Amino acid sequence: MTHRTGRGAIVAGGAAACCVAAYLSIVRPRLLRWGATPDEVQEPYPGADLIPDSSRSATMAVTIDAPPSRVWPWLVQMGTDRAGWYSWDRLDNFGRRSAESIHPEWQDIALGQHLAAKPDGSEWWEVAALEPERFLGLRMSLDLRGRPFDPAGTRPRFYTDSLWGFDVRSLPEERTRLVVSGYWALRPTWLQPIMSAAILEPSHWVMQTRQFSNLKRLVTGYWPAQTAAPGGRQWFDTLAT
Repeated sequence: MTHRTGRGAIVAGGAAACCVAAYLSIVRPRLLRWGATPDEVQEPYPGADLIPDSSRSATMAVTIDAPPSRVWPWLVQMGTDRAGWYSWDRLDNFGRRSAESIHPEWQDIALGQHLAAKPDGSEWWEVAALEPERFLGLRMSLDLRGRPFDPAGTRPRFYTDSLWGFDVRSLPEERTRLVVSGYWALRPTWLQPIMSAAILEPSHWVMQTRQFSNLKRLVTGYWPAQTAAPGGRQWFDTLAT
């Protein structure tokens, strides 16, 4: 019995190792550049100087059949205390439904403004970079207990500091290329690759692709038929275009 149990553990361990290897070599590279072109992944991305000693995060992109002037108003009204995040509301907006329309009262945005990440305002994204109809950079600086800190002051011993960027690019025929990327620094540094591969990258992909899909629907005023069956190949291809 002991022999069989040991053999089963070896088989299970081998299968698990194969799954991990497949994820790291096949799945993860796709998550890190979902919908983005090689140039969009490799070219410089705005905001590198905002997060000291940081690494470039995933680069994801989507084409929206509307000009930047119609995309931008949806981006600047984001926030848990405002229009939400247009993603999976039960997961990232505390069950509050994201807005389905443009709200004039949420269109004014300025550098240094806090966009709440929690209903009680205890965590937020700070507007760290702002170029109207061109680029929006949101920064979150927390110690590892989840408490915000001022990145201009003394940093905690252990912290996470990140920039979530929205690069809005004008395309011919009144279309928009929205390239989302950013930068991330985590201390202790040894924890960053583990957190990235195991938790943050998959969860970011889930949330960002949902946001892309909803932005396409909201901005253009329709819901592509391909999104009716999540999980199917057409759904993935729709998000990646």
